[in-house]
Amino acid sequence: MQSTRRNFLAQAAIQSLMAGDTAPHFAPKAKRIIYLFMFGGPSQIETFDYKPRLKDLHGQELPGSIRMGQRLTAMTATQTSFPVARSIYSFAQYGQSGMWVSELLPHTAKIVDKLAFIRSMNTEQINHDPGITFFQTGFQLAGRPSLGSWLSYGLGSENKDLPSYVVMTAAGQKLGDQPLADRVWGSGFLPSSYQGVRFRSGADPVLHLSNPVGMDRDLRRKFLDGLAEMNREQLDVTGDPEVATRISQYEMAFRMQTSVPELTDLSKEPAHVVDRYGPDARKPGSFAANCLLARKLSERGVRTVQLFHRGWDHHRNLQDALPAQCRAVDQASAALVADLADRGLLDETLVVWGGEFGRTVYCQGPLTPAEYGRDHHPRCFTIWMAGGGVKAGAIHGATDDFSYNITEDPVSVHDLHATILHCLGVDHTKLTFKFQGRHYRLTDVHGNVVKKVLT
Repeated sequence: MQSTRRNFLAQAAIQSLMAGDTAPHFAPKAKRIIYLFMFGGPSQIETFDYKPRLKDLHGQELPGSIRMGQRLTAMTATQTSFPVARSIYSFAQYGQSGMWVSELLPHTAKIVDKLAFIRSMNTEQINHDPGITFFQTGFQLAGRPSLGSWLSYGLGSENKDLPSYVVMTAAGQKLGDQPLADRVWGSGFLPSSYQGVRFRSGADPVLHLSNPVGMDRDLRRKFLDGLAEMNREQLDVTGDPEVATRISQYEMAFRMQTSVPELTDLSKEPAHVVDRYGPDARKPGSFAANCLLARKLSERGVRTVQLFHRGWDHHRNLQDALPAQCRAVDQASAALVADLADRGLLDETLVVWGGEFGRTVYCQGPLTPAEYGRDHHPRCFTIWMAGGGVKAGAIHGATDDFSYNITEDPVSVHDLHATILHCLGVDHTKLTFKFQGRHYRLTDVHGNVVKKVLT
């Protein structure tokens, strides 16, 4: 039968929706990713980038030859003095890799030989909103698809009863933390079926998933069947891919009514497993509970899980605030890696830990024996990776004695994205989507795979 224009548009819409459900470009080392994002900018100087010379330089003015006229944020632009501030925390070397780790991260220190540290991360952004937007979408302005959306589009899903892309944010953060916008896990110009689904703490992990009062599952099924028929009629008329998205998402929500409650129920997890993630693991919405849930999601084939942990923006009072942040994430992050390894899942799961930038070696505000703080620093900071396709116990890149400038093997945000995609079997130059006449990609026209950290 000859296709009508309406049928052609409807089929085109469905094909657009399904376009990303394809095989990798080459054999992947990782099938999925868990990204632990420390929103606010953790200080590399107090965590992983040990600088012993700062003890002797403490209180001295940062040399102009080191700062080289770097633009400053509004928080320190009016400072007339930039005194060097040493870390007040001790460091030691761990594992066969000899990685230096702060006393603030004792659990991470025990698993360093499973990790690859990149000490030479750098970014173009100096403020939080464009910084996190850049890390999540490859562009500093809002509107582009997020990393997880690109992966959902390019690789599809391994589990038809759960979203391909799940997001969780840690609960109980202090008042005044940087705002975290839903758009950083949005699908941008990709079909909305590829956006992240946020899981919340409490009785209803996904909003509007439960049946309304008076509606049982059979009635819900009949209601959705009728709604799908009306949506298909609209799709025939308009050819709008968002209508096809609506149909598929209603069906996903129906299946999730069964899969999500079982997934988020930790009562069936052995006590020793829950305890491994730390004392907060039984507290819904905590970073520890989210890490345990991330393992369960990954175990069930969810392609991308992102955990956002806020509260790392320490302009003042770093000596009190940073230890609390490290305690909240250290044990759970290490437990996640170890738990995946024990279950034989680490080799096929890529884990990434880091923030949107680092912190300055100079003190923001007055430097006193009782208090110090650090401003945003985009020129160098440290992240770590583990699992599928990543060298265990690797240390990549180096910085100067001030942890201010990179001296060896710089890694940009685009390079990191290219490397993540490579681990998942995706050539970052070939994963594209045509929008407004141009073929876009996560890495734009930039990015090189960091081969030195890969197996």
